[in-house]
Amino acid sequence: MGEDRVEINKVKSQFVEKIADNMQSFGVSTTVGRVLGIIYMNREPMTLDELSEEIGMSKARMSQVVREMIDLNITERVFQKGVRKDLYQVEQDYYQTFVSLFTSNWQKALNKNKYFEQKLKNRLSQIQSQGELTASDEEAVNEILAELKQWTEYYDWIQRLIEFFESGDIFQHVPRK
Repeated sequence: MGEDRVEINKVKSQFVEKIADNMQSFGVSTTVGRVLGIIYMNREPMTLDELSEEIGMSKARMSQVVREMIDLNITERVFQKGVRKDLYQVEQDYYQTFVSLFTSNWQKALNKNKYFEQKLKNRLSQIQSQGELTASDEEAVNEILAELKQWTEYYDWIQRLIEFFESGDIFQHVPRK
């Protein structure tokens, strides 16, 4: 390998590490960021074997990382004629990767909180139906229900924010350069 090729590969490695650092800033593991960067810099889909070899990680662990990336909506499995192994590619558009990453994380948080909210409402309903509450206890239940209503409105706002990002309307208000 020529000296220029060695230097180019060093720069690519630095670029991959910077992507990994940036992803960590967004709450994503550096491993996921590194894999994203490697596929991105490769400019074409890669197999688990290729990724495992490139990073020096077991194929089983690499499979876990790729599944996490699929869950984050930043990687997808693709088909390529003549290739028998699964191939994985990443979005080449930084903006879309950002949108996918954040909206998938926000959606997961919403789902958890909606479940928790429903559990609290059910529990409060049980408390109210079990018998006579003192005026003070009834007031406490009503305060919690009012708080849950505000919570619901907040999570509705986040859901609309997710839809705003996913629709691409965000770019009408904050244009790409």
